[in-house]
Amino acid sequence: MSVSWSESAIVDALRGAGCVFAEDEARLLLGSARDRAELGEMVRRRVEGVPLEVVVGWVEFHGRRIVVDAGVFVPRRRTELLVRQAIERIGPGAVVVDLCCGTGALGVAVAAAMGGRVELHAADIDPVAVRCARRNVTAGEVHEGDLYDALPGSLLGRVDSLLVNAPYVPREEIALMPPEAREHEPRTALDGGLDGVDLHRRVAAGAPRWLAPGGHLLVETSGRQAERTAEALSANGLRPHVVTCDALSATVVIGHVG
Repeated sequence: MSVSWSESAIVDALRGAGCVFAEDEARLLLGSARDRAELGEMVRRRVEGVPLEVVVGWVEFHGRRIVVDAGVFVPRRRTELLVRQAIERIGPGAVVVDLCCGTGALGVAVAAAMGGRVELHAADIDPVAVRCARRNVTAGEVHEGDLYDALPGSLLGRVDSLLVNAPYVPREEIALMPPEAREHEPRTALDGGLDGVDLHRRVAAGAPRWLAPGGHLLVETSGRQAERTAEALSANGLRPHVVTCDALSATVVIGHVG
């Protein structure tokens, strides 16, 4: 693109591509590019539909800058509710596991809020996500594998806070998601099975073996699926309750041991 990229020109290009917050995005692109050539490339990629967070390489999450690589699920602001709920329930020295971690944002945010005084583990089945998480998790371990298969056996019965933002989009609804998600994020990070709760059931089935006495499983879900997610936790011996936040349009189901 041989265009003189003034802020107004970038805004016009982004608006033409359907970006709702064109002004905010233009300022972010201008502040992120190291030179005019990089700025032009960034604008081109964004106009082509690449998620803004991938274009600039990071997203702000719970007050921290999280690295976002291409092909990795982008943390959403609504997931900050899960982080807040986790922080309320742990103390120094807690063992924290970020399962289905993607970028590792949840575990990083919780650990940062605790001043780093936690034992942090993160895990994902996707090697691309694992590589990205290792860029973000600088004080902790990142493991690759399918759910609990990824975790070291030394964590059995020791996990105080199990954070889970597993996919919960019903399979037939993936086609209705914004192109940024369905075309640029991995299917494994979106597909929650026929009713969107398949992964929640698998997580709930294994959680009691890994949670410490008094530990908690925190699962992000949707308002319409919260009852099914809660049923999955209850069926595996956890006492569930649902927390919502209208401001974030967020829902979390928390399962208590005992």
